[in-house]
Amino acid sequence: MKIAIIQSPLFWENPIANRNYFEEKINAVTEKVNLIVLPEMFTTGFTMNPSDVAETMQGETILLLQSLAKAKNSAIMGSLIIKENNNFYNRLIFVFPSGAIQFYDKNHLFTPAGEDKAYTKGNQKLIVDYLGWKICPLVCYDLRFPVFARNVEDYDLLIYVANWPKPRINAWDILLQARSVENMCYTIGVNRTGSDKSGYEYVGHSQAVDFLGNYVLEPQETEGVFIVEFNKEKMLETRQKLGFLNDRDSFEIRNL
Repeated sequence: MKIAIIQSPLFWENPIANRNYFEEKINAVTEKVNLIVLPEMFTTGFTMNPSDVAETMQGETILLLQSLAKAKNSAIMGSLIIKENNNFYNRLIFVFPSGAIQFYDKNHLFTPAGEDKAYTKGNQKLIVDYLGWKICPLVCYDLRFPVFARNVEDYDLLIYVANWPKPRINAWDILLQARSVENMCYTIGVNRTGSDKSGYEYVGHSQAVDFLGNYVLEPQETEGVFIVEFNKEKMLETRQKLGFLNDRDSFEIRNL
């Protein structure tokens, strides 16, 4: 599978400017890719003012992603703020080339920023079946909770989209490698750059890690589009040879 990672600054609470930016970046991807990944809250930045910028599942951003996915014949994913049944969600959208959509609502809301007060948490893990790959998409703070990400579904690819700030970027790097090693899967982390109105600075470090914790793409610090390619057969051969997942523990997740 060939994947384009878009690492970018974000215009604060400005969906129109961000849509225009990502439309241009996506259209500029000339290499044939199967999946394009955008950061967390890519239309707004990590805002706690959802009522000012929320959209619906029939809104302009969803329609744009569907149009771009069809035109590029590539899936596109990233998270944005969605209002549904009078609740706000930090919702990760996976748009197939056909325009069909699956989504995951962020489970672990970032309490230090009050995300749990502004948004409603999700409670369902999503596994996307796409081109023979099983993909587990998660969002930012989810990265700190390995039990939720544990590979009990035999997924092949774990993807985190994020607004992860500079002071804690070392944890981002360590945890992405850890998730790859413990789940014996490819892992991608897509973060933003620039700064936001809350005063946080972001240095990117978007990256791709293989099933043994080796970098396929080392952490990147500049704005840009980075393309990686993964070999599922090689991963499955290594899983079969080492068999670590066969010895995983059984457990039950309970929402507190």
